[in-house]
Amino acid sequence: MAVMDIVADVPEALVSERIIRLQAVMQKEGVDAFLLTQNVDLYYFSGSMQNGYLFIPSTGDATFYVRRSVQRAKLETAVKVAELGAFRFFGETLAQHYPYLFGKESGLRIAADLDVLPTQLYAKLQETLGSAASCTIIDGSTYIRKLRMIKSPWEIGRIEAAAKVVSESLTAALHVLREGISELEWMARIEYELRIRGHIGLMRMRGFNQEITTGMVISGPAAAVPSYFDGPAGGLGLGAASPQSVSRSIIKRNEPILIDIGCCVDGYVIDQTRTAVLGKLPETLQRAYDASETLIAKAEEMMVPGAPCSKLYEAALAGCASANLSDHFMGFGADQAKFLGHGIGLEIDEWPVLAKGFDMLLEPGMVLAVEPKFTFPGLGVVGIENSYLITDQGARKLTQFKDGLILLP
Repeated sequence: MAVMDIVADVPEALVSERIIRLQAVMQKEGVDAFLLTQNVDLYYFSGSMQNGYLFIPSTGDATFYVRRSVQRAKLETAVKVAELGAFRFFGETLAQHYPYLFGKESGLRIAADLDVLPTQLYAKLQETLGSAASCTIIDGSTYIRKLRMIKSPWEIGRIEAAAKVVSESLTAALHVLREGISELEWMARIEYELRIRGHIGLMRMRGFNQEITTGMVISGPAAAVPSYFDGPAGGLGLGAASPQSVSRSIIKRNEPILIDIGCCVDGYVIDQTRTAVLGKLPETLQRAYDASETLIAKAEEMMVPGAPCSKLYEAALAGCASANLSDHFMGFGADQAKFLGHGIGLEIDEWPVLAKGFDMLLEPGMVLAVEPKFTFPGLGVVGIENSYLITDQGARKLTQFKDGLILLP
């Protein structure tokens, strides 16, 4: 593709609306400006993910200061683009472009996405901004995460497109799932099907040192091996350098196959899990799988505007206790994950979170992945996961692949 053929993905009006919403928050909180540094935040508020910094004043026009590529940034965003130049002069450049801010006698309060900003870069920003004005950098990450919780119709359309790709890809890949194939080999087939349908090839996470592949195909005892990943299933992985997800374990009959896969279209992700078996699940695992379907059905009923996120988690814990499955819910022992679901969008770990202490109320426009799963060391992991949009009428399922245990001959 020639450079001149590049067109913007995110509608210009949507970018403007997002900036206006952020400016309204800044004005309410007494913040003079916001400096965005992380790729995903840059994309959300500018429509471009080029290397640079997006400066949004509480009033006035934003500027995207780009190191590379200035030319491409200008093609991708309607926000004003300027060449970054030498970073040590960045503060002086901002003072020249925004004299009404940097000339304030009371000093500046500039918010930044400190939850993802490296300490070394933070120190450099303090130095360069401090050279131009009396400036305090504050953490504005909660503003960003709250704004991004509410999805626009355009964003929901991207998530639905990703859901369609996952459904078609899993359907196609199931035809080659057989006894004796390795987790790795079959996952490669799923990834092939996803890629040819438009998956960008990666999934993004915000959490420090948290990484995620396109998905997990983990079977039998290998699925129950714990890992550093903050989720109910880890997987054996391919070694200490990749200690999660698929391994070279061979898929066998009458063992659970956890198929936890996602897809990313235009930056937006879907998250989906299904459980399959070649033959029949052992009775213990079948009972746990049935419980996962009961839990997700209960969550669907409770996902209405105004419902506290923590209450959905509490209801799931109560359901597990009634089924005598508490010890296996979302992991096992010290490795149990302490949530039922999480927001999705540009990242797989967005707000809100269905967890204890997260008392935020559900609102229309939120998109959440709900994933009740049960882990049994030595046997495997079973469960289900769907992604939902919160509407005025309640939860609307975005996942397109049919529910239910996948039984294969």
